[in-house]
Amino acid sequence: MTRVNTGSGTITISKPVYTTIAGMAATNCFGVKGMAARSMKDGLVHLLRRENMGKGVHVTVNEDNTISIDLHIMVDHGINLSAIGSSIIEQVRYIVQTMTGTTVKLVNVMVDSMLLD
Repeated sequence: MTRVNTGSGTITISKPVYTTIAGMAATNCFGVKGMAARSMKDGLVHLLRRENMGKGVHVTVNEDNTISIDLHIMVDHGINLSAIGSSIIEQVRYIVQTMTGTTVKLVNVMVDSMLLD
């Protein structure tokens, strides 16, 4: 959990809030099919439904009260991976910082799979 101090008091934000916001921001980017999770049983990458999106996002609260976000995504075939990665990083950082007031130190994007149409 992180704490955001305001003039009126303190707001405490839990990790699931960050995972939901970051997951929604990432999946709204062009070319992203969805969040991904690797199955421990068979090692395959699975596309997550919206309600399980948080499994493809890992949030770390740093000592300086900033956060770092790791995103595991699936993308469309033929997408420029460098461009989509940069777009996701900027979008997720902006939306999370705007909605929560928390500084995002790092956003790491891992492309786990590319889907063919």
